[in-house]
Amino acid sequence: MHQEQWWDDSPDSYIDITAETCPMTFVRTRLALDRLSPGQVLEVLLKGDEPRRNIPRTAVEQGHAVLGQRERPDGALCLRLRRGDG
Repeated sequence: MHQEQWWDDSPDSYIDITAETCPMTFVRTRLALDRLSPGQVLEVLLKGDEPRRNIPRTAVEQGHAVLGQRERPDGALCLRLRRGDG
């Protein structure tokens, strides 16, 4: 799949955690991933250095895949995660 093509597809679910602080940023992300079926995609909108480091790392540690990320002009980061089998 072309690198940009996955971004053009709509995610299965979306959460905005820009107003949250750690550890709630990953708690909300994990709950959203838990509601998805394996293989479905979650888009997470986040801000801050700690969530930028911790959410992708922790998602991978729990068996999910990071599909990619994009910076927004407002300083937020859009992160796409694919739910793993677990």
